[in-house]
Amino acid sequence: MAIYKRGDGDTYHYQFIFKGQRYRKSTHQGNPNVARNMESAARMKLVKADGGIEEKSPARTFKEFAPDFLEAIETQCKDKPATIAFYNERMRRLLDFPDLVKCRLDQIDEELIEKLKNRRTHQISRLGKPLSVASINRELATLRRLLRLAQEWKEIDRVPRIRLFRGEQNREFVLSYAQEELYLHMAPQPLKDVAMLMLDTGARPGEASALEWRHVRLTPAAGAKFGYIHVAGGKSVKAKRNLSLTARLAEMLKSRRRDAGDSRFVFPDKAEAGGFPVSSLDHQHDEFCAVLSAAGIAGFGAEFVIHSLRHTMLTRLGESGADAFTIMRIAGHSSVTVSQRYVHPSPESLETAFARMDALNRARRGEAADGVATKSATAENGADRETSVKPFIVNKKGA
Repeated sequence: MAIYKRGDGDTYHYQFIFKGQRYRKSTHQGNPNVARNMESAARMKLVKADGGIEEKSPARTFKEFAPDFLEAIETQCKDKPATIAFYNERMRRLLDFPDLVKCRLDQIDEELIEKLKNRRTHQISRLGKPLSVASINRELATLRRLLRLAQEWKEIDRVPRIRLFRGEQNREFVLSYAQEELYLHMAPQPLKDVAMLMLDTGARPGEASALEWRHVRLTPAAGAKFGYIHVAGGKSVKAKRNLSLTARLAEMLKSRRRDAGDSRFVFPDKAEAGGFPVSSLDHQHDEFCAVLSAAGIAGFGAEFVIHSLRHTMLTRLGESGADAFTIMRIAGHSSVTVSQRYVHPSPESLETAFARMDALNRARRGEAADGVATKSATAENGADRETSVKPFIVNKKGA
């Protein structure tokens, strides 16, 4: 008998022989059906082990896996501190959802993800407004990356489908020259000078706020026309770069240098020994735009964020004829794909490109403007062809 009771006990034990060895154990169960299932499971475990089949350990919970995910992000993005900070913040928000925290990774499904989305759409941001579609989508994208890593590490077999919300707005606002003049004339400090720096160099807000005097070169280097600022690093591996100074930017920096005192930062934070925080710049910008809007001045609404200053500069670069690779170097983009959005060739520029190529081809072929090859060029080209063909013939005969 595979299961039995011992003496007057109420619980069942199982006993069987596998490959000449006896196995006995108490099931601690009084139900015979449950006891038989446990005995079958014990037999199956031995069969799998004998066949080299390892039993998979139970998947960890989301909370248990989260530290390993963040550690992996730190390793993969060691040159991108802003990216690491981004994922830490998104994970903090995901860990605020109790149903997700206690759920095992292999039990996270589409239903739970919809519950998360529903919860976040009904929450209010710190500004007293509903959370934006972009904010929720970034959290969903973080969850998706975590689950894909869990699948890569064989913690789970499949990643549930995570649908992002539609209607996410891109920050496409571009400041007009009239708006720029008004903004720089009325903006408080240090917002005014930071804005000028971003408008003339395309620096990110964090790169501007962290700028140190040791990275400012007001005097042009040998053979150069402009001074420059050096961005030591930032969001991407290509953030390290030099950005030329316009005339008005050089004057602004000279003025700030005279009043800088002993601070090593171009835009120091008076409260702390560091650069002016990006969060404070955001707050100062939002308050200033709110004042302008309240005064009935149009064009400074919610779509105009501080990042729009950088977007404006890069858009102007594209309009001035800069190619995508030049914009990529100036912006510090990680890929030229990002930079291409700022390049919008006009029909005239496309036609000019063809004209330049045609002129180059004619010159290389030795053709005159009417397309007729000159005698000397024809002879020269013929000699070239003869020279290039002869070795081929000799090689053929030799072969």
